[in-house]
Amino acid sequence: MTTSSSATISPAAAPITAPAAIPVGRAASLARWNRTLVFLHGIQFLGMMAIATTAATFAPYVPTIKPIIENGAFKGIDQTQVQLFSMPLSWLIASFLAMSAIAHFAAGWPLRARYEAWLARGMNPLRWVEYSFSSTVMIVAIAYISYIRDFPALVAIAGCNVAMNLFGWSMEAANEGRRDHPDWKHYIFGCVAGIMPWLGIFSILLAYGFQEGLPANAQIPAFVYVIVGTLFLTFNVFAITMVLQFKQVGRWKDYLAGEKTYMVMSLLAKSLLAWQVFSGTLRPGG
Repeated sequence: MTTSSSATISPAAAPITAPAAIPVGRAASLARWNRTLVFLHGIQFLGMMAIATTAATFAPYVPTIKPIIENGAFKGIDQTQVQLFSMPLSWLIASFLAMSAIAHFAAGWPLRARYEAWLARGMNPLRWVEYSFSSTVMIVAIAYISYIRDFPALVAIAGCNVAMNLFGWSMEAANEGRRDHPDWKHYIFGCVAGIMPWLGIFSILLAYGFQEGLPANAQIPAFVYVIVGTLFLTFNVFAITMVLQFKQVGRWKDYLAGEKTYMVMSLLAKSLLAWQVFSGTLRPGG
């Protein structure tokens, strides 16, 4: 019996070759971008903490029941709720600006070499970890100002958003070196997880608005609809950017062009949410 030394290796089983480092000039450019974004996020964080009112609070509650006891006898149960904690809403809003500043600081200084090595492989775990924290705080804040104050519901929303971002990481990791024939399951699963919080938010807004006889001063403020609409659109740009990267469309065939797109959109989304909420509820005298 003889074996052929020229046996073919299927593309799926082909080994992944070590990627070359990204060009020195582009690495320096990305370092400047990250360091600039530390400043742009950080100055907004400090500004908001300095000028935003602390009157508006983030105070989620847990629905529960309370037994009704009369003369020592059980008479039934009463639906009630328990507030878990209360903190200024401005702290929650400002925190995702701080999270982004910290992530860009890591990419621009202590983790720069590792960050550039990841980019050379067509992936950026640091981005997805940061988004798992910062965008989750963002979606929870959006849900809260949309009158989802139920803590278990907020936890579910947060969990879906974290899962969406981690699927982004797994999409890049699973397709390392194989962008010509990507496996889209990770992306699809991430989209399924990511749409769930928005379905909850939209349902609450619609249900409230459909009530009959609401007086004019009890309507949902216009700024809430503006925030939800603009953030929904900007969140979707991240998903579109990943499609453009993996479809290798135009300038996004270059992974580093997509990296800068993520940077710009992250700054835009966080700045929009922070200052829209500030103008609606956090400004002094607001």
